[in-house]
Amino acid sequence: MGKMISLVNQKGGVGKTTTSINLSASLAYLGKKVLLIDLDPQGNSTTGIGMNKGDIDRTIYDVLIGKCNIDEAIIHTKYNRLDLLAATVNLSGLETEFFEKSKEEPNFVKGAQLKNKIDPIRDKYDYIIVDCPPTLSIITINALTASNSVIIPVQCEFLALEGIMQLLNTIMMAQKQLNPSLEIEGVLLTMLDSRANLGFEVVEEIRKYFKERVYNTIIPRLVRLAECPSHGKPILAYDPKCRATDAYINLAKEVIERNGQ
Repeated sequence: MGKMISLVNQKGGVGKTTTSINLSASLAYLGKKVLLIDLDPQGNSTTGIGMNKGDIDRTIYDVLIGKCNIDEAIIHTKYNRLDLLAATVNLSGLETEFFEKSKEEPNFVKGAQLKNKIDPIRDKYDYIIVDCPPTLSIITINALTASNSVIIPVQCEFLALEGIMQLLNTIMMAQKQLNPSLEIEGVLLTMLDSRANLGFEVVEEIRKYFKERVYNTIIPRLVRLAECPSHGKPILAYDPKCRATDAYINLAKEVIERNGQ
């Protein structure tokens, strides 16, 4: 059964979407069958993998509200072994849609809809990677309920741990009330500027706090990595020789090693 991993952080701009795209592409490059689910209404994982939102007929929103079957919404990307469930801005209306459904259907569980839709197709994939919005909403709750684990991206900058306690409390709440088997898969250090001493101090602080949960791989802050989403390509397609390409492939190897698959 496929391992479902959500990328979560209630703080924006930490490399969550960049990592969702590039970890998915790197796992596929290493021979794994991967489904990338874009659960952020901004849809940046969708465009970052090369999809034009105007060309998409069915999205994860349509799946969650029961408008279509999940198989009808899965897009086979141009990258071997990498599929996508896309998002557009209509996903922001999910809360309202679920509220209306819960009034009509007494047994409707708002937080379990993604799990219900994903469970029948888990066996088709080795990994299911979920790009969550940077907010605690019904969308994020659905992701935490459906996932086996979470990866927390943390930016190597001042106040990096700000908001992390709130995020950990959210994860613990999800474990107690929704998904007792949910685990912290790992903590990923992102956007390290190797020219600044502060970045390395933050690395040390986070490693001290999270210990063995922190991945050995650190994602560097690089212009090429920042450019590739606007070209609709993961970094390994945009610039195969970039240091960030090596970093994300190494991260994918760590994920595979930790999971024994």
